Amino acid sequence: MAVSPLQSSLYVGVMSGTSLDGVDAVLADTSSGVPRLLGSRYQAYSAALRDELLALHTAGANELHRGAMLANVLAEQYAQTVLALLAANGNPRVAAIGCHGQTIRHQPEAGYTIQLVNGALLAERTGISTVIDFRSRDIAAGGQGAPLVPAFHAMVFRQPDTARAIVNIGGIANLTCLPLKGPVSGFDTGPGNLLMDALASRHLGQACDKDGVLAAAGCVNENLLAAMLSDPFFQRSPPKSTGRDHFNWSWLEALGVEGLAPHDIQATLAELSARSIVTAVEKYCPEAQEVLICGGGVHNIHLMKRLVMLLQTRKLASTAAVGLDPDWVEALAFAWLARCTMEGAPGNAPEVTGAKGPRILGAIYPQ
Repeated sequence: MAVSPLQSSLYVGVMSGTSLDGVDAVLADTSSGVPRLLGSRYQAYSAALRDELLALHTAGANELHRGAMLANVLAEQYAQTVLALLAANGNPRVAAIGCHGQTIRHQPEAGYTIQLVNGALLAERTGISTVIDFRSRDIAAGGQGAPLVPAFHAMVFRQPDTARAIVNIGGIANLTCLPLKGPVSGFDTGPGNLLMDALASRHLGQACDKDGVLAAAGCVNENLLAAMLSDPFFQRSPPKSTGRDHFNWSWLEALGVEGLAPHDIQATLAELSARSIVTAVEKYCPEAQEVLICGGGVHNIHLMKRLVMLLQTRKLASTAAVGLDPDWVEALAFAWLARCTMEGAPGNAPEVTGAKGPRILGAIYPQ
């Protein structure tokens, strides 16, 4: 049974990211201010749903209807995942669900972003107040609307005696800089897993390059890598964010990869992710003594080895080393963001997104 935030400190966070692999849902206790993970559940997307979502990233026939129908499908899948999560944890009283939705367009320069989900249907199916559309208010205030997790990272991972960089490697990678003094900063660094996943799908018939085996078998094509890194996105100063609108298979084909061996392309894509992350750390977070990694990229052994080599003297570890499973950090952030919204507190970090100031994020669908 859902209750008001004043009657429960429990929130559910639901995240489905750029990788289009599935749904992460967490149950979080926010009574101490810092969310504590009580339970988690993952539900994979079917191949058909993933293909439909991927197709909707580019303009096509009848896309308004297709988008609305997919928003309903996603709401149903999110609801199933949330209800299964709660059942596995004794069906506790929950204040609200914070649901990111599935990004199909991210165009902050044009003044909009679209994360698909029918929030009304999700609230109806679960009987729990639901918060969606976290990014739009920040964009309306002149911000990028992303990344939103740095404010959460600052609360969970900041230490008074250790400067840290937090890197979330999902489909897109983003950096959070947590200096010893001064405000949090952060931005999207570029592709994380999404291009590597696309190549794995095409050449391995798999959702990802498990452990980075394909990349490890190849050699970096330095000319191709230089062409990738010459993209204007990498030259821009923050605040900045990106997504599949910019980095996609068409972007890769335009660089002339036809005829190259798949394992060499994959090695080069892994190097692109690694070097763009490390360059961002060195330029914008030079004080960092530790670099903590979360997101799906933490499981790519080859990518993690490259990060260790390139970071040199900086300590690299998964967020598990400081007590938080890297697979659930983003979902936990959206549980926290839901609490911020329900309590009328700002959820963005203007220093990160470039918004005019702190804003209360999200649209609420009451229970």
